[in-house]
Amino acid sequence: MYDQLPLEGMPRRLYSCTPSRLNTWLDCRRRYRFTYLDRPAPQKGPAWAHTSLGASVHNALAAWWREPYERRTPHMASVLLAGGWIAEGYRDAEQSAAWLKRACDMVAGYVSTLDPADEPVGVERVVATRTPVIAVSGRIDRLDRRGDELVVVDYKTGRRALTPDDARSSLALALYAIAASRMLRTPCHKVELHHLPTGEIVEWEHTDESLARHLGRAEEVALEAAEADEGYRKGEHEALFPPNPGPMCSWCDFRRHCPEGRAAAPDKRPWDGLDTGQLDTD
Repeated sequence: MYDQLPLEGMPRRLYSCTPSRLNTWLDCRRRYRFTYLDRPAPQKGPAWAHTSLGASVHNALAAWWREPYERRTPHMASVLLAGGWIAEGYRDAEQSAAWLKRACDMVAGYVSTLDPADEPVGVERVVATRTPVIAVSGRIDRLDRRGDELVVVDYKTGRRALTPDDARSSLALALYAIAASRMLRTPCHKVELHHLPTGEIVEWEHTDESLARHLGRAEEVALEAAEADEGYRKGEHEALFPPNPGPMCSWCDFRRHCPEGRAAAPDKRPWDGLDTGQLDTD
């Protein structure tokens, strides 16, 4: 039996991805390989406390919106956070308890600014869309309806102050807006970052043209990554996936497997991200 050869002119297989996968390719190709291609994947380092903090807060806010209207109070937000607290990565129980108290104050203060009767269109809503190049999907923290349009809301818990440029340049938020608009057949141009430590909201109002540019960029990245994926399947494991050493290598889950990353940046303790302004937790 002859091997079946690809037919000339047949469409390229869609590159299935999330915004996180695309951003990982842009950040570091070696980390992309470790995360998405190597099987079994290399063992990760210990859990990060700042990641546990972010996941705990996100989970509590999602659960808060699922409560009956009359139970959507600041106190309930604290109760939900405490009940689902993830204690991994902290130095000890004392540090975990101190950050739990801070996080409870943070989520209670945030939900006190919300109208509990203003039902979101979606909470932790999965959206997806496709083009001739990619099939992309992702999970939106919250999807609101404001007038005749949808608004993408993303929670942030890191200490770094945010600017409108963070919202404008986010590939993930733009792709979420495109996918939500197509799935729900409702315009979606505004994206918002809700910074819980300060209560600040930064936003960006996209145009159809700016969203199209983000989608085009996503397709360009996908084509590069898809070509490298194919090379990986042919055994090209090193040349196509070089490291991108720099300061952020301190925070990489796979630094134990990357000599260049270890040389580029010092080790960090699992709880060090709680005290820096460099990181966010998503």
